[in-house]
This record gives sequence, C-alpha cells and structure tokens, in this order.
Amino acid sequence: MGEVNVRAIEEYRKDRERYQFLKEQRNDLITARENLKEVIEDITETMKKQFRKEFDIINEYFSMTFHQLFGGGHARLVLEDPKDVLSCGIDIIAQPPGKKLQNLSLLSGGERTLTAIAILFAILKHKPTPFCVLDEIDAALDDSNVEQFGRYVREFSRDTQFIIITHRKGTMEASDILYGIAMEEKGVSSLISVKFDEMVS
Repeated sequence: MGEVNVRAIEEYRKDRERYQFLKEQRNDLITARENLKEVIEDITETMKKQFRKEFDIINEYFSMTFHQLFGGGHARLVLEDPKDVLSCGIDIIAQPPGKKLQNLSLLSGGERTLTAIAILFAILKHKPTPFCVLDEIDAALDDSNVEQFGRYVREFSRDTQFIIITHRKGTMEASDILYGIAMEEKGVSSLISVKFDEMVS
C-alpha cells in the first residue's frame, strides 16, 4: 500500500474548504448572471415598447408634415422587421402629389430633401429642441419649395431657434436676423448683420 500520509486528513480539510469556497463563488456568479439576464430582458422589453410608442407618434407627425410641405400626398415610415424593432432598418415610403407610392430612393433629389425635412420637423414637433443648426438643407429644393420650407421654419421658430446656413433667397427672407461675411478689402473679412424687424420699422 505504500507509505501512510500522516498529513492526509489536514490536506483533505484544506482542500474541502477550498472546494466549498470555490463552489459558493461559482454559485454566486451563476446567480448574478441569471439576474443580469433578467435585467437585460426587462430593459430590452421596455426599450422595445418605448421605441414602438415613439416611432408611431413620429410616424403620425411625419405623415402630417409631409402632406403640409408637399401640399398633398402621403408618406409613412415602415419597420423592416416589426419583430426586431431595435435592430431592424426603417423604410421611408412616400407618395408626392400626382405620383405613385414608392421608396425614398426612387424620388428626385428635391423630393428626397423635402421628405427628409418632413421627418426632421416631425421629430421636432414631437420633441422640440431649444435650437437647431441646419447647414445647406435647402440646397436641392426649387424656389417654390424653398418658400414653403421658409414658412415652415417660421412656424416652428416659436419653440425652436434655428440657425440656418444657406445661399437661398427664400430662406433668407423667412429669417429674423441675417448674418453674412463681406470682403471689403482683399484678405480682410468682416461680419455684417441685418435685423429685418428693425428694417421694417
């Protein structure tokens, strides 16, 4: 049988204590993992419900703003996979007046721009922000749509301050204050500002 290990009982006691400690640690980790899974599932479910609710509201506003900006027509946002709302894409379906219902990618540049503006205003209508910076947002619009965009900006300016970078006359006419850069001398730029309410009075 070989030599007798006189320290076997002591080693067994230490190994058993070590085993119990590691077993408890493992059980704690398994419990924590299960709890985290439950928390993640709860948060994900809440996010899905919240997203769906906000999406439906913005979709309603989008339909309204699209109709107002285009002077008719219909538009809606469609989830690519309603079962996976947090990961799926969103299709934009639009029907400008006198055209058939189609995907955003099939519209002209100006129509796409106006549709994107309609989505922006739909979001602002639902959740107004203190200010909004728009850079050349009206560049692809024709003159009549620029005027329509200007009127819409003025309507929204009651709740949101807009800073718009533009070269379009119609957008400038809808502004309260106009800032421009002039170069009176070569290499020397100066800022010029005009307040339209002061010009009128």
